This record gives sequence, structure tokens and C-alpha cells, in this order.
Amino acid sequence: MRNLLYKAGRAMVWLYARLMLQVDVTWHVPLPAGPKLIVANHPSTTDPFYLNLLSSQPMNLLIIEHPFLVPVFGTYLRWSGHVPVVPGQGRPAFDDAYRLLKKGRTVALFPEGDVSPRHGGLLPPHTGAARLALLAGVPIVPVGIYLPLWRCRTIVSHIAGRDYVGYWYVRGTYSMTVGQTLYPRGDVEDRAVVNHLSGQIMQQIHALALESEWRTKAAVRRVPCPASAMD
Repeated sequence: MRNLLYKAGRAMVWLYARLMLQVDVTWHVPLPAGPKLIVANHPSTTDPFYLNLLSSQPMNLLIIEHPFLVPVFGTYLRWSGHVPVVPGQGRPAFDDAYRLLKKGRTVALFPEGDVSPRHGGLLPPHTGAARLALLAGVPIVPVGIYLPLWRCRTIVSHIAGRDYVGYWYVRGTYSMTVGQTLYPRGDVEDRAVVNHLSGQIMQQIHALALESEWRTKAAVRRVPCPASAMD
């Protein structure tokens, strides 16, 4: 049932992407087999949905809890195997992600812990991704996302008595670069090891996001000027 719901949801995202987006994905290497942790930057609220396009295999995403509070949609997310992350209470989500990885599943999360700054750049990483990979003994797949921030729509949603601000990317070029797989080693209880790995993860993500940006802007520059524009 869970895999069926995931595939149905992914099919809808795929159809939407075909109609509304120009999805551009470059792979440095294919995704490794078996359980793995996919980590990416987070320029828009819609990233968790589009990240599913990287693989036809089920992927469990750690998503901030707001969408799970929406009636019906929140139930769908839970039944599909995605994991809510409550701000300031990350331990239950961490434990759920660990259990999924040990069952052989692929888990995806955003080390920034929130949407990236609206002026560009990345937030400092949380250490959860590094600790999770070390504890579960799984490889890390870094992904760099680029989209024109000015095309995001700011939408305020009223959910469960509170207002939540989202930055929705609904149309345009959406670029992802999948980097070299990292195979972390070390003691998860060693803070220096965890901090070093967290920094390494974000460095890889940042470099891949820049690669996605350069590729997107180069493609725009290569588009020929319409004849009518030169009249």
C-alpha cells in the first residue's frame, strides 16, 4: 500500500514537471544500490516533491511538519512513508529515518533544516545527516539544486490555527546535479568527526548547486534571439 501511494504521488509530480517545469538533471555517478541518504540544499518549499524525480524507487523524505497538518494531504504523506520533522524536536524524526535506513530504504533530507535564505546562499548545516549516515552505515548522495529565486511565489497558508510562509516554485527551469557518493567512516560519538563530515556534506552540496546554476545560466545564454526581437 505504501509503495503504491508513493508511486501514485510520484506519477503526479512527474506529470506536473513535464507540463510546467524544465527539469535538468546531471549525474556525476548513478545512485548507489541499497539504502542511502540523499542530501540537498533547499531553495524552495517545493523541493521535497521534485527531489522524488531522481529515482523511480521509493524514497522517504524528512519534511518539516507543516504539510502533515493539512487534512487528507497530511494523511497521504504519512501513508506514503514520509517523516514529519517538528522544529526543535528532531529526535523522533531522526529515529524514524534510522529505522527506515536499516530496513533498506532510501531517505532524503535537507541538512539546512529550513528553506535557504531568500537572498541566496545556504544556511549552516545541522549535524543530523552526518550522524544518521555514520550510525546507519550508509552512503551519502549530495545533490545541488538551482532555481531562479525570483520566480518563487510566496504563499501564506493557514494551517491548524497558524500562518506558515512557503516559497513555491511552480514554473520554470529546475536544475539538479547529483554528485559523487560519499562513504563516511568514523565514530558517531566523536563530535569532531561529525562536524567535519557535516561541513564536507555542505561543501559538496554548495559546489553542486553552483554547477547547476552555471549550467542553467549557460543554457539561457545559448538560446538564440528570436528574429522578431532584432527587427
